[in-house]
Amino acid sequence: MIDLGKVFFLGAGKMASALAGGLVKQGYPAAKVTATDVSAEAAAHFQQTTGVKTVAAGQGPAAAAKADVLVLAVKPQHLAEALKPYRGKIDAKLIISIVAGKNIATIKELSGAQRVVRVMPNTPALVGKGAAGFAPSPEATAEDREKVQAVLGAVGVCREMAENLLDAVTGLSGSGPAYVFEFIQALADGGVYCGLPRDTALQLAIQTVLGSAQMAAETGVHPTILRDQVTSPAGTTGRGLQVLDAAGFHGLMVKAVEAGTLRSAELGKNK
Repeated sequence: MIDLGKVFFLGAGKMASALAGGLVKQGYPAAKVTATDVSAEAAAHFQQTTGVKTVAAGQGPAAAAKADVLVLAVKPQHLAEALKPYRGKIDAKLIISIVAGKNIATIKELSGAQRVVRVMPNTPALVGKGAAGFAPSPEATAEDREKVQAVLGAVGVCREMAENLLDAVTGLSGSGPAYVFEFIQALADGGVYCGLPRDTALQLAIQTVLGSAQMAAETGVHPTILRDQVTSPAGTTGRGLQVLDAAGFHGLMVKAVEAGTLRSAELGKNK
C-alpha cells in the first residue's frame, strides 16, 4: 500500500470505521490514523473496532493540522458547523469527502481546501465488499487519486469518474444493496411458499446470491452467458425466467436505478 501520510477522520461513524478498519487490516499503521467525533460513544466504538486512536472533538483541529489526508465523514446537515473550527488549518490538505449530497464546490467553500475528492461509497463497505465511485477536483493530483484508491480499495472496489456521474453511482451501487436485499427476501419467500422451512429458505437464498455474484466476479463471464448456462431447454429455470420476463423484471430494475439517480440529483439541487 502507498504511503498516505497521516490520515484524520472528521466523524467516526460506521462508514468511517469501515474505511479506517480496512486500512489497518491491509497493513496500514494504526498509529498514522486519528479520528474525532462529537459523539463520545461513536468515538469509543470507532477506537474499539479499528484500533485507531480518537481524540476529543476540541482537539480535532490540532490533530487535523498535522495530517496529510482528511476524511470528511459527518452528516450532511452538520458539515458546515463541523468544519468551522478547521478553517485555515486544512487548506493544503487532501480532502476526501463521503458526505452525501455535498458537491465539490460546496466542500471547497466550507473547508477552504482545493484538493477535494468526493466519494459515493455503499454499505457493503462495512464488510469489506464495497463498490464506490469517486470524483476529484481539478486541483487533485495523480498522487491524490492514488491515495483515494488505496483508501477505498481497502474495503472493496472503486472507479474514478466525473462528478456529474456520482448520481448514477448513487442510483446503482448506493441504493442497489436495498434491491438485492429485497430480492433475497423474495427468493426466500418463494422457497417458503413451496414448502421449505423459513430458516432454510433464507440461508439458501443468501448463499445463492452470494455464490452467483462471486461467479460473475471471478470468472469475468458476461451475466447473460452465465444465465444461459443455468437455463437448460424446456427446464425449470426457463419457466421461471418466463414469469420474470412477463412481469417486466429487467425493465423494473433499470427504472429503479434511474429513479434513484434522478432523486439523488434532486436532493443535490435542493441542498
